[in-house]
Amino acid sequence: MNPRTIHHLIPIDVGAAEVSIDLPEELQKNPDFKLRGLALIGHPHPLLGGSMDNKVAQTLAKTLNLLGYVCVRPNFRGVGQSQGSFDDGVGEIDDLEQILEWMKKPSSWRELTSISENDWISEVENLPVVLAGFSFGSFVNSNLTQRLMDQGRAPERLVLIGSAAGKWDMPNIPKNTIVIHGEVDETISLQAVFDWLKEQEVVVHVIPGADHFFHRKLHLIRDTVIGLWHAK
Repeated sequence: MNPRTIHHLIPIDVGAAEVSIDLPEELQKNPDFKLRGLALIGHPHPLLGGSMDNKVAQTLAKTLNLLGYVCVRPNFRGVGQSQGSFDDGVGEIDDLEQILEWMKKPSSWRELTSISENDWISEVENLPVVLAGFSFGSFVNSNLTQRLMDQGRAPERLVLIGSAAGKWDMPNIPKNTIVIHGEVDETISLQAVFDWLKEQEVVVHVIPGADHFFHRKLHLIRDTVIGLWHAK
């Protein structure tokens, strides 16, 4: 993705999860840069070509990097070097929870020799966490958010792009969730998203003319997320 991306294998119950770790550019420019937090990003459906290198997943990472977050983009089970096989979202939620546990431990980051001496690592347990997902990844990370909330460990914020409403059993989500959807999404209808959220009173931010993969509209995802972040 960029010179600040680190590729790594994280041990989880099914063997290992392949991840890309994206670092904010400011970390290279300023060793005293104060990180805003950590972000965990879920990609689209593994059986339909989805991977951590999906353009929307990368756009989320670039955007959250600009906001000061270290981002982790895992490959779900059976994709790339990630072990295991597709589990209809159930095992994938467990996997991301284990990856999140890895992210919150200083010892994990010290395995990465290129950044092992960074000062922020010693404080990583206290950094807030953002969960984000596109399409199938929205299903996985919204359910992980619900699980963390039930445990009293709610993330700082949830960001959902092309939410899988009508395709998967989407849970209730926090009211401050950023939900972005394409006006002409041919995979998940905008109406299905409205139907899912109308009782929750969560705002849907619609990108005019955007299809499911936001072709030629990726910059509007970035601009919308950054604008809403600064407005909160």
